[in-house]
Amino acid sequence: MESVSNRPMKYYYPEHLAGYERIKAEGKTAWAEIHGGSGFENFASREFLEAVLPRLRFADEHPAALELGCGTGPGACFLAEQGFRVDGIDLIPAAIEIACAQARKRGLDIYYEVMDVVELPHEGKPYDLIVDSYCLQCIVTDSDRDKLFAAVRARLKPQGYYVISTAYFEDNRCHKDESVIDESTGTAYYRYGENCLFDPAADIVYSPVEQEHCQWEDSVRIAGKWYLPNRRHRRPEALKAELTMAGFNVLDQDKGNMLCSHKGAVKKDKA
Repeated sequence: MESVSNRPMKYYYPEHLAGYERIKAEGKTAWAEIHGGSGFENFASREFLEAVLPRLRFADEHPAALELGCGTGPGACFLAEQGFRVDGIDLIPAAIEIACAQARKRGLDIYYEVMDVVELPHEGKPYDLIVDSYCLQCIVTDSDRDKLFAAVRARLKPQGYYVISTAYFEDNRCHKDESVIDESTGTAYYRYGENCLFDPAADIVYSPVEQEHCQWEDSVRIAGKWYLPNRRHRRPEALKAELTMAGFNVLDQDKGNMLCSHKGAVKKDKA
């Protein structure tokens, strides 16, 4: 596996840049609409948030919430409608542009900012609730995930909650009878989905890159073709272990949906 060095753009940038530019160009309002889903209100983590939020205790009547990788803002709008004071950050300007428009349309006061979640400063406003709605799966490398978790720990209040919804490893997507061996390293990858590769040792999904000479950071050459790290699809038990090692207490988990707190914090659901 041959790495490409000195590349300016992170591996998760091209997919999301293209996706949100397409959403804007086609007059759509949400990521799901270009992937077979429907509507701004039907965002993927809504069901879990609806189930878990009524159980949580907050000292403030209007708790401060941050959504990581907010996209066009469906989750942030949902939180604001529940009485949270919401900030949202996303890497792609087009996503934030749409998010601001959707908040204005609904009469919601939400602060949005273009920011890479991995670069979230440790100093700044503390939050009662930090929400990750299918952003973590796109933060693939160990170093980037460590940076993200450290930032969440720094910005989450001692009695705050970290709510995650993320994709996880599914056996039915992994074609273990179709392996690809990279001769330069001896690493064996499985076919995953339609055209991706899966590294079972690292739980990393690689997607093929069309251009002959890849320009993105962390690009790799596997068996003569260029790939980008695309997703981290871990089994639920591995996700729990990772969050625990990162300094969180996993209070509840349903596969890729997780409710966490600072490790050692004592939490009680509402009566």
